[in-house]
Amino acid sequence: MLDLTAIILARNEEQNIGPCIKSMLFAGEVLVIDDGSTDRTVEIAESLGARVVEHAMNGDWGQQQTFAISQARHSWLFFIDADERMTPVLQQHIEAAIQSGKRIAYRNVRLNYFWGQPLLHGGWFHDFGIHLVPKEGTRVEGRVHPTIVHPYTEQRWPREAHMIHYPYKSWEHHMDKMNLYTTLAAQKYRDAGRTAHFYDIIAHPVMAFIKMYILQAGWRDGKIGFIMACLHYFYTMEKYIKFYYLDKENTRVGEE
Repeated sequence: MLDLTAIILARNEEQNIGPCIKSMLFAGEVLVIDDGSTDRTVEIAESLGARVVEHAMNGDWGQQQTFAISQARHSWLFFIDADERMTPVLQQHIEAAIQSGKRIAYRNVRLNYFWGQPLLHGGWFHDFGIHLVPKEGTRVEGRVHPTIVHPYTEQRWPREAHMIHYPYKSWEHHMDKMNLYTTLAAQKYRDAGRTAHFYDIIAHPVMAFIKMYILQAGWRDGKIGFIMACLHYFYTMEKYIKFYYLDKENTRVGEE
């Protein structure tokens, strides 16, 4: 048995949870932290041998992952989302790393797919994140886009050792995520003491589009590259609009 706990945070992921767990069955434990799912997520997870623990997220990814760490039964952790999949090459790297006995935090990249097409440019194939890390001394901080905090030396694996990521099931799912993440990002800016200015609503979206489509060569992904850069423009604009109006009162609501 590999001394590894795979950690999955889930809420209403019945379409994703099965393939995700199946790709991680080489781990000694698959731990699902469920945030009150009302679909078949828990049923499917348990049928595949995963251990499910109920715990409310309350919009705080960092505390949810830190809770998951406290529940893990093995000395190594691998963080994977329900919409992500392990690949054979990455599995080989994980097994070799754990068997080596070296206490290192490992970074790997995700290969994102949308509408059946891999996103190889535009910054999509550059998101190297820590996924494999020893449990001891590790915690997670941040309500949105959390950071794994640890005392270990870090090592980056080659792009061949990547995960597969299916970030959006549909355009509606994309818009739902954009609404949630822009709200959380605006709150994060406020909590960090940042000041909102109207010019942020104009300048930041333009720079976001230029960075993704031109500087990071999103154009090389064809039509979908242009679409994703446009969506990133609107995501950035909505984020700063919400930040600008976060503590302003929406008056005359419901008045005739």
